[in-house]
Amino acid sequence: AGSGLLGLDHYVTLDDRGIWARQNQLLLIGTMLVGESVVAVWEGGDTRLGRTMWKSIDATAVGGIAAEGLKLAFTRARPSETTDPNQWFQGSGHASFPSGEVTIVSAIVTPLVLEYRHDHLTVYALELLPLYDAIARVKAHGHWQSDVLAGYALGSAAGYFMWRRTRTPVVLSVMPHSVYVGWKRSF
Repeated sequence: AGSGLLGLDHYVTLDDRGIWARQNQLLLIGTMLVGESVVAVWEGGDTRLGRTMWKSIDATAVGGIAAEGLKLAFTRARPSETTDPNQWFQGSGHASFPSGEVTIVSAIVTPLVLEYRHDHLTVYALELLPLYDAIARVKAHGHWQSDVLAGYALGSAAGYFMWRRTRTPVVLSVMPHSVYVGWKRSF
């Protein structure tokens, strides 16, 4: 039987090789962060893709800040630190709940899925990225199952909120006009 949050959590065998290797998880999140930034600056805020990418950046910031705040509040021990998923409020250095990486990955893809779901059904395939990251984080003993589910929900909520918020993304509204226009048009 499971334990932890809502009985969802159980200790799994460590699998930090092949597709689940930590280096692949870091490559995914790094590529996604750089990719969203490059596309946003290249496109600017005048195009549909550009606005959507800036909304992804907003969602990344909001989701990341919220995840870090929750980590500080709950100080849950990671599976790499204990086999007991009920180790909450363990103090400084424990940061399992929620998964910040899954939060970020889902925050990046959610505005894209919401914006393009009616035009291109294949955009739903982007949801495989946070799913992969969630499974990899559990297998590598970085998080419990409820940590990654909470991260996915938090990132998706941040993505939805920032996608629905307004026409002009928050981060873009404080940037210089040349960024709003986009480097693509500048060249």
